[in-house]
Amino acid sequence: MAVDFDTSVRFIPGIGPARAERFEKLGVNNFFDLINLFPRAYEDRTAIVPIADLSEGHSACVRAMVSNRVSHNRIRNGLELTKLRAVDETGLLHITFFNNRFVADKLSEGKTYIFYGVVKANGAQYEMTNPIFEAEEDFGSFTGRIVPIYPMTEGLTQKIVSKCIRTALDGCGDAVPDSIPEHIRVKYDLAPAKFAYENIHFPKDAESLSVARHRLVFEELFILSIGLHELKASRATVSTIPANPVDMEVFTSALPFSLTGAQQRAIHDSIGDFLSNRPASRLICGDVGSGKTMVAAACAYFWKQNGGQTALMVPTEILAEQHFAGLNCLLSPLGVNVALLTGSTPAAIKRQVYADLADGAIDLVIGTHALISEGVNFSDLRLVITDEQHRFGVSQRSALAAKGNFPHTLVMSATPIPRTLALIMYGDLDISVIDELPPGRQKIDTYVVGEDKRERAYNFAVKHMSDGHRVFVICPLVEENDSYDLKSVENFTVELQKGAFSGFQVGLMHGRLNPAEKEKVMRAFAEGQIQALVSTTVVEVGVDVPEATLMIVENPERFGLSQLHQLRGRVGRGKDKAFCILITNSKTERLQVLASTNDGFKISEEDLRLRGPGDFFGSRQHGLPSFKLADFASDIRSLTEAQEAAASLFNDGVDFNSDQYAGLRDRVMRLFSSAGNIFN
Repeated sequence: MAVDFDTSVRFIPGIGPARAERFEKLGVNNFFDLINLFPRAYEDRTAIVPIADLSEGHSACVRAMVSNRVSHNRIRNGLELTKLRAVDETGLLHITFFNNRFVADKLSEGKTYIFYGVVKANGAQYEMTNPIFEAEEDFGSFTGRIVPIYPMTEGLTQKIVSKCIRTALDGCGDAVPDSIPEHIRVKYDLAPAKFAYENIHFPKDAESLSVARHRLVFEELFILSIGLHELKASRATVSTIPANPVDMEVFTSALPFSLTGAQQRAIHDSIGDFLSNRPASRLICGDVGSGKTMVAAACAYFWKQNGGQTALMVPTEILAEQHFAGLNCLLSPLGVNVALLTGSTPAAIKRQVYADLADGAIDLVIGTHALISEGVNFSDLRLVITDEQHRFGVSQRSALAAKGNFPHTLVMSATPIPRTLALIMYGDLDISVIDELPPGRQKIDTYVVGEDKRERAYNFAVKHMSDGHRVFVICPLVEENDSYDLKSVENFTVELQKGAFSGFQVGLMHGRLNPAEKEKVMRAFAEGQIQALVSTTVVEVGVDVPEATLMIVENPERFGLSQLHQLRGRVGRGKDKAFCILITNSKTERLQVLASTNDGFKISEEDLRLRGPGDFFGSRQHGLPSFKLADFASDIRSLTEAQEAAASLFNDGVDFNSDQYAGLRDRVMRLFSSAGNIFN
């Protein structure tokens, strides 16, 4: 039968409905998905190693002759052993197979085979258990080549997956469209698509694999960049009424401090958006304490002068109350009417807020997800501000924006993301980076200590609480887990309350508490009813507690550097000196980065280098496609080149609807299929 990329994997011989369902668990439904199921690793089985040169714990290929009659024995509990000896001119190798009664029929005394497996040392001799093997004359089938290792699910094997991919490439290989325009492929020295797909799955040699991977990584990043350009371009097709210029000197002169240069640039960028006829979508990205809220305040003031309304959505009621108290105090003297709307707002006040929003009497409303409830209607909503740090999803942001007529949107992020990564994470947004801290923002002294310093750390915490300050204690787990020697918040809270912190009130916070319970605990901590709060990372985002001066982190090696930096940003928000103590038995050097700097951007760059983008991407909710092959730890150059190549096409005014770019258009559409039809 004729096949194409949309042909279901069920049409591959031997793949029935059951196996097709298992492939579906890997995200594979058709031939296109199949050839884009890239290996997660490779085993190099090309080199033959003499027995005398084997190394314990390493995998190796050995060419050796079976020197004895293969023996087969049944031992306890139905366990069957097949044993043999194999020799080459340098030594002896003992080989054992478990529960493989048919292997004896495939191995003959006096015949030479290629064995591949992990080497173990038994005294002065070497042994392999359940090695892969093939006859010397078949060298190159399972050994003698670089073998891909694919993601797996129950019911599939590496052999089945590899065979299916071979079928897909044989059936569609000649039809693989080269989605990268020829002049770009030549400029960046990229292999043809057919070569790349063949050698990513069945590499001829290490060099061919490297060339193939480079091509496919570039292609993935190039297609993503094209799609993100299109997302931005689609916003340009929607018009909004440009704002009128505003003298912002009135606002800045009312501040009790001077804005940093980075804050001024972010405000300038945002106002530049507002003066255009295109609805803005801008990310304001800054470190903990960099003053993003003042950028939001300036933008709200700007829209008051233009007769428009602003909505600021935050995740918790106590944080909404805190923002309201600060911004109302700042903006009310400037004529900005600020209101608060949360789930706990009394019914009578809520009705009044609804009425005032509808007739335009409120200029800035600060609230929780209550802002997107059915009863909320605006007279002229011009700006929506949400905080990506607090994990509002796309649907919630969209629901709030839908209450206006294509309002401008600002997304505030307290994660200091490296710019190259931000261009992908937030590629559909314009980006303003606040990379300066306001004068006077104090350094949080951070110490990495071993278990032997725990008592001193507790005594230090007791001193802080005795002086009227608060203490955070962060743990990675909610319940005790026997497989890890980690601190559990539930057990640890009891332990501290009865032991080292017995003279103080110890609270408990974790993600399994419902929102009302979290609010209650956090409010008690903020108000001083609780002096020590044992918590998971849910406090990474939350309310300011100026009295919190110490954070102790248990098992910090379990967290990324950027996450630890976010956590310690919960302390040092008042006038008193603050500290962070990381208690660990791990000897990892990366934790010393936190002790050496408070610069979140430097920390995030190091986190990106050490761990890849997982820390950043783990919590994002953009709906943008994820990567199959690209790795930021090693592919930054490819990312830069791919973005450069995509920009060149847009600068040249390329018509992506033309037949010349049909292949590219198809790939972009496939990649962004989960985000809807971005070209319409």
